[in-house]
Amino acid sequence: MATTVTPIYRRAIHPVHAVFLAAALPCFLGALLSDLAYGASYEIQWANFSAWLILAGLVFAGLALAAALIGLFRADVRRDRRRTIYILLLAAAWIAGFINALVHAKDAWARMPDATILSAIAFLLILVAVVIGFSTLRAGAVK
Repeated sequence: MATTVTPIYRRAIHPVHAVFLAAALPCFLGALLSDLAYGASYEIQWANFSAWLILAGLVFAGLALAAALIGLFRADVRRDRRRTIYILLLAAAWIAGFINALVHAKDAWARMPDATILSAIAFLLILVAVVIGFSTLRAGAVK
């Protein structure tokens, strides 16, 4: 008895979506490192860098989330659990980053240690989202 394997090819992640997703990661990493540098040196400019990087990370993560939602509703894309987890992780990273931006609006020392903890949470969420986004949303997957 012979068995046949029918490959199911998923559509590759759109290049613009990939750029937005990849750009959010270093922004949130830079914000975390800036918060750590501020905690070690008390130089106010590190806190300013962190706030700017969080804003940039929110812009890129928001655009990646919008691209993911548009991609979810396209007719030729199969809906699966990994794609839903990816979108939820992006949304959670954006929410954590937004709360972090609100915390960074405080006085420089008043934001410590909450800002560093929120930066770490936002970075870890976006890191997991990037790993899932680039590993499961590509062409060539065979089921």
